[in-house]
Amino acid sequence: MEERGVEEQGVEERPPRRRQARGERRMEEILTAAAEVFAKSGYEAATTNAIASAAGVSPGSLYQFFKNKEAIAQALADRFVTQMRTAHQEAFDGIDFAGVGLDDLLDRMVDPIVAFNIANPGFKALFARPDMPPGLAEAAQPIQAALLGRVERMLAVRAPGIPADDRVRMARVLIQIFQAMVPLVTSAEGDERAAAIAELKKVLRGYLAPVVG
Repeated sequence: MEERGVEEQGVEERPPRRRQARGERRMEEILTAAAEVFAKSGYEAATTNAIASAAGVSPGSLYQFFKNKEAIAQALADRFVTQMRTAHQEAFDGIDFAGVGLDDLLDRMVDPIVAFNIANPGFKALFARPDMPPGLAEAAQPIQAALLGRVERMLAVRAPGIPADDRVRMARVLIQIFQAMVPLVTSAEGDERAAAIAELKKVLRGYLAPVVG
């Protein structure tokens, strides 16, 4: 009797779990559509009706998950920051900076962050827009500051004789180079994208090799 009760309980729990999974997928679809709408139209001009249309849901369905446009933007900021933090951790944490060659080091650092940017073109365009609310635009700043610190630590290990001020400057230059070339990578496809990534690494290597190579 007890075993049958457990089975019956399990059967009863399956539909709620399926509904929860469907709800989570629908939220992700709405957020992805919102990123595209915000990036294309701007935050101020975007409407929840436009977001619902892009997501393929009714406005009423959208309001079941988000009460207004501000809530959607905040959820987007949270998702963007979480994914960006994960990409930076994968790129830098656990790497023996002193024990790998420069080409391998660049592969380890560049590939996860490039993959993040390719997967999130709408987010990048969204957070670069001047009409985003300051609170949301500032959400990514701590993660960007942490990235700067990670690049500085890499430089400190690879070239310990570099003065601290020079390390900070070099780290900022490396990040600016990367960010400047990201649109070239994300706008390309197939072999051209692979070639653009190779060019990105070539530029970074050219800057780093005389100092840390």
